[in-house]
Amino acid sequence: MLQDLPTSTLRETSSCVLETERLALRKPTLADVKSIANLAKDRRVAENTRRLPHPYRLDDATRFIKALAETGNETVFLIELDFRPIGVVGIDWRDQDAPELGYWLGVDYWGQGFATEAARAVIDFTFDEFEDVDQLISGARVANPASRNVLEKCGFQWSGVELHRFEALGGSTPVDCFRLSRGVWSSLKSWSNSKKRLV
Repeated sequence: MLQDLPTSTLRETSSCVLETERLALRKPTLADVKSIANLAKDRRVAENTRRLPHPYRLDDATRFIKALAETGNETVFLIELDFRPIGVVGIDWRDQDAPELGYWLGVDYWGQGFATEAARAVIDFTFDEFEDVDQLISGARVANPASRNVLEKCGFQWSGVELHRFEALGGSTPVDCFRLSRGVWSSLKSWSNSKKRLV
């Protein structure tokens, strides 16, 4: 799949802006540290996201932004509504046979369709830009039906339950696992009119 893809190429993919009906998705920068920390500091966000610590501080946001630039393991977009950050969405490339979609929103933006809209834009981007990607995976805590609904609206199909460690919980919890094949995505692609703009 992506074995031969140089790390620099993965990083460069985040230098575009994805635009949807209501949102703009762009590469996060150090200028976004305060906004990210303010959104992620709510325990309800951290408890539904595997790698977010709680409490989430400015230093955590700074490390997150710097790590994105250094490792190249993720393609990450800051989600903006009217030029205001509301969350993060991206693809984790550590398992190149099964890149993983992840996302989170600040609590004030839950339940308004923003996660689905942002996820669809990143799914489209990934399948359009990386022809060798045959599938994406994702997951949602069993106790988080809203996130499960986002994945189902994006065409993901349930593939089982696994235990995953959540940093904020300090332990493992059951997660519904999902897969989205390129074929299913192709049949659903008419769901949005997101656009990619190079910056």
